[in-house]
Amino acid sequence: MLEPICGRALGLKFNDATCDLYIADAYFGLLMVGPKGGVAQVLANSSKGIPFRFTNGLDIDNNTGVVYFTDSGIIFQRRYADLLSRSSTDRTGRLLRYDPRAKRASIMYKGLMFPNGVALSQNRSFLLVAKTIRKRILKFNLGDEGGLNNNEPKVFAELPRVPNNIKMNENGEFWVALNTGRLGETSNDGPDPIGVKYDGEGSILQELDGNRGTIFNSISEVNEVNRTLYISSVVKPYVGVLKI
Repeated sequence: MLEPICGRALGLKFNDATCDLYIADAYFGLLMVGPKGGVAQVLANSSKGIPFRFTNGLDIDNNTGVVYFTDSGIIFQRRYADLLSRSSTDRTGRLLRYDPRAKRASIMYKGLMFPNGVALSQNRSFLLVAKTIRKRILKFNLGDEGGLNNNEPKVFAELPRVPNNIKMNENGEFWVALNTGRLGETSNDGPDPIGVKYDGEGSILQELDGNRGTIFNSISEVNEVNRTLYISSVVKPYVGVLKI
């Protein structure tokens, strides 16, 4: 298996101010490629002496350059993701932030079960984090300096499937990609959403039907740009494009 040697990019985001591309690589940690391309630079691969084992989702504060990202766990690597997804005891996942001025990654919150996608709100007041095993989205309120408030995260949304990445559109709304693992049975004629759009308060605005997996399944990302959805999958060899 070449993944541990070649790496596996799971989270991608451009810093709009610098055009630098930040990468959450499952094996190599937080990486960055400059506007001209080239070899990726490793920015961080550990925090407080504990290596990242499963770097996953990320988002960027374009005002400060701070990168928020997740390490899904310190026990299982991505190649053993099935073991992690079935584990009800692994609470080693972490939410982290990388400060480009200090050039250091610090732990914001630990004890999470398989944290995945990350999204920063439009006004930079909170973070959303996908909690894969629990099929939830957590909301973390941020302070003035971009760190967490002292209060515990709240449940932003309960989901019918396992969530993956979270992407915010230009209106400050959030698309959550739904991967696998339905809750309960679904009738053959009923909807089978592969993505759900939420407003900033956690109300559902739209559901994207997956046609029971005939076109898309194992969705990793739904990204809305100019009224067009770009849909990616862990298992499909193409990106879907859907006008809305």
